[in-house]
Amino acid sequence: MKITIARLGGDGIGPEVAAAASEILEASLESHGRSITWLDAPIGGAAIDECGDPFPDVTRSAVDRADAVFLGAVGGPKWDDPTSPVRPEQGLLRLRSHLGVFANLRPIRIEPTLMPMCPLRPEIVEGTDLVIVRELTGGVYFGAKRLDGDRAVDECVYTEAEVERIARVAFDLARRRSGRVCSVDKANVLETSRLWRRVVTRVQAEEYPDVRLEHQLVDSMAMHVLTRPRDFDVVLTENMFGDILSDEASVLAGSLGMLPSASIGGAGRGTGGGMYEPCHGSAPDIAGRGVANPYAAILSMAMLLEHSLGLVDAAADVRDAVSGSLQNGVATPDIGGSASTREVTAAVLARLRGRVVS
Repeated sequence: MKITIARLGGDGIGPEVAAAASEILEASLESHGRSITWLDAPIGGAAIDECGDPFPDVTRSAVDRADAVFLGAVGGPKWDDPTSPVRPEQGLLRLRSHLGVFANLRPIRIEPTLMPMCPLRPEIVEGTDLVIVRELTGGVYFGAKRLDGDRAVDECVYTEAEVERIARVAFDLARRRSGRVCSVDKANVLETSRLWRRVVTRVQAEEYPDVRLEHQLVDSMAMHVLTRPRDFDVVLTENMFGDILSDEASVLAGSLGMLPSASIGGAGRGTGGGMYEPCHGSAPDIAGRGVANPYAAILSMAMLLEHSLGLVDAAADVRDAVSGSLQNGVATPDIGGSASTREVTAAVLARLRGRVVS
């Protein structure tokens, strides 16, 4: 069986980590009797330079023909002017909207060997294993925007249907984990958050009475995620809050270079197979030096195996290979080592293919 993946390397270190992760996916699929076809296309700043559009037709076509999408990273100082009418980030937002992927999953756990890289005390973070479920296609990022002289407006809109569908993703996930959901909002101030809390509470009561639900205000949650992260399992929240909290929570894993993500639930014109990307940015300061951390990209491929292809065992094998490589001290500079991108990739491949016995 042949799998088709749209590979959008993007900017900065994006193409480097995409290439590394692609090797891992190819090896994993080969061991399960499957082959892969890559559809390479530009996005972000690279697409602006090549096509004048951060999400051009050639990329849209590749996405529409794929079983899933892998994205490296977008953005960089070359395109940093926030007043520019065409920016790399527009490509990412349009891609998400085109795919209709409304649920972003960001698992956060710390590998024991990376405990020294976390600035928090070990007794706080040890054993942390949570997933942030972020609504991805609504809220203030997708609302109407106006600039009238010295007055700017960013509209935040949510409908009951949008909240219901992301709540179900979180509750379904919690049922497969420890049965706990913490919903994060700002219901003491925002009308959208009051709607959010009301709908989430109703969905839990009517459809998921077996899942325990608690509510937290986003400002208090920003404190709790760093002071008692082990108390949380599935964290459900809206687009902007999820963006901020997930980046904050990256400190728990020791580095953004360790955090994968999956964007699923597609109902758009493109593939419903999902989009996968590391949580880190394009890191233009180290692009081309061969030292980019590919672990987050590799772990994102593991999520692709699980969520888009249904190969749960293959995904577990990739995660085990990553853990084994880290336990053997194979680490890039951002996580306290001196290994290159190539050396990390080779170590994970060797373990995945059974050449190294733990």
